[in-house]
Parts: sequence; structure tokens; C-alpha cells
Amino acid sequence: MILDQLENAAVYGGLGERFWMAFAYLAKTDFQVVAPGRYELDGDRVFALVQRYETKPREQGVWEAHRRYLDVQYVAAGLESLGYAPRGSLTVTQPYAAEKDVELLAGDGDFVTASAGRFAVFFPQDAHMPCLACGKPGQVIKVVVKVAVN
Repeated sequence: MILDQLENAAVYGGLGERFWMAFAYLAKTDFQVVAPGRYELDGDRVFALVQRYETKPREQGVWEAHRRYLDVQYVAAGLESLGYAPRGSLTVTQPYAAEKDVELLAGDGDFVTASAGRFAVFFPQDAHMPCLACGKPGQVIKVVVKVAVN
């Protein structure tokens, strides 16, 4: 897992061209005016999911992990708590579904706060619990860029 400010994205250039594409899209786009939905940056290899929602209490959160894609989760507006745990430290509650590229899990992990301008990268070995409130629920604009791992 990586947690950082978008202004530091150049530090991660060694992660490859697809990361550059993701970070460039995040840096140049005004998400205040972009409608929620899917935006292809490089077909199914790199695409963005623009989301607007109200964060939820931690008790309603679900641990998830992916295999085909890693997530670059960028908070464009608002404040959100994100859970992180090594996938192997959790118990599978719903086996991996290839068509949705998701496995659901249960257990304990750590939580960080992502404010506007911050991003988190979750690799296939990283389970995560997104969309959580920091105290009381609030409105968030978040962009999840899905980057194919192979």
C-alpha cells in the first residue's frame, strides 16, 4: 500500500507507464465537473471510476481485495477513512469472483485518513476497506483508477 499526496506522484514513476497515465489523469482533471461513471484511459488496461457518495460508519465497511487490477484511490473532495490489511491476514468470506475481480474478507486492519488531494495505491496483496466516515458521514468525490497488473 502507498499513501501520499498527488503532488508527489512523480516519485512513483518507476512503477510504470500505466501509473503515469493514472496520475496524469488525476492531476489534469477537474472532478468537480466530471459526472460519475467509467472513463477509459487505455481500454481495459487503465480506466477510472468517478464516484460521488456519502461515507459510511466503519461497522458497515467490507474488506475487499483484487487480483487483476490494483487500485489508485484518489480523494478529489471530502474526507474518508480507508482500511488496510495484508490480504493473507484476513479470512475469506466470499471467494474470489473473476468476473468482478473481487474477493471479500473479514478481520482486523489499520485505518488511515485520506483528505482531498491524497491517494492510496492498493496492490493485489493489499486488502482494503474504502468509503468510511471520519467520525460523522460526509460527502466525497473519489476517483478509483483501475490499473491492470499484467
